[in-house]
Amino acid sequence: MTRTASDSTRDSLGMRLAKSVKSIGKLLLSTRRARYCRKERTHPLVILGNGPSLAATIAGYGTYLASGDVDTMAVNFAANTPEFKQLRPDFYILADPHFFANPDDANVARLLENIAAVDWKMTLFLPFAARKSCPLTPSANLTIEYYNAVGIEGCGPLVRWAFDRRRGMPRPRNVLIPAIMTGIGMGYREIFITGADHTWTATLAVDDDNHVLSQQPHFYKEDAREETRIRKEYLRYPLHSILYSFYLAFKAYHAIDEYAEARGVKIYNSTPGSMIDAFGRKPLPRN
Repeated sequence: MTRTASDSTRDSLGMRLAKSVKSIGKLLLSTRRARYCRKERTHPLVILGNGPSLAATIAGYGTYLASGDVDTMAVNFAANTPEFKQLRPDFYILADPHFFANPDDANVARLLENIAAVDWKMTLFLPFAARKSCPLTPSANLTIEYYNAVGIEGCGPLVRWAFDRRRGMPRPRNVLIPAIMTGIGMGYREIFITGADHTWTATLAVDDDNHVLSQQPHFYKEDAREETRIRKEYLRYPLHSILYSFYLAFKAYHAIDEYAEARGVKIYNSTPGSMIDAFGRKPLPRN
């Protein structure tokens, strides 16, 4: 894969220093020691994003994903689908504050109930900010771990120090960023990404009232209430703000790839048609 200089290496010295000072403040004031287990992993990790392509991935590789020869991580509303109990993921991760600040949302309530009811061993990763607001508690099958959803930028040695100690990550603009970083933090040497279509720009439009419209398709049929919530959420932001958020996400993947390469971790994008351009492409193996 041809590599180009990352944004961080193109920053001026002054900008890197300014970002470093800001990041040091975050490290001192906003992070805690992550306690989840780091060890040598014998299996690869497959991250199950919720993009529309995941349906075909499950159809073609469902036996492999449920075989026990690979560890899996689900995200966001996946627990509200029938495939959740079929795949029985080893890990689950949430990042959006909406999951912890809206107990009256029926979809969120159902999600938390389904996670709490797992009848297999599963570890749930939550940001430290959710420790007091998330109602879930550990059980015989459910382990809860916390991660630092804190964006760290600046000089290379500082960034690597924070990433190595799981004190921070590239700016977590979506759940895939902490999913990959917790996978690296747990000691996985090989990570496959599925369901990460990221074809957001193809769904953007602006109506005659200058409202930004965007569809967020998933591998499952979206609940009407969730569609309405997302539509209202997008109405709050101008187009440049939304595009900037996309920029931060795609930039973060390049920062992750750079860090993974330095640490000998292989990350493969196994999502057909994905717009992510940071990771090498490789289909899932078959058992």
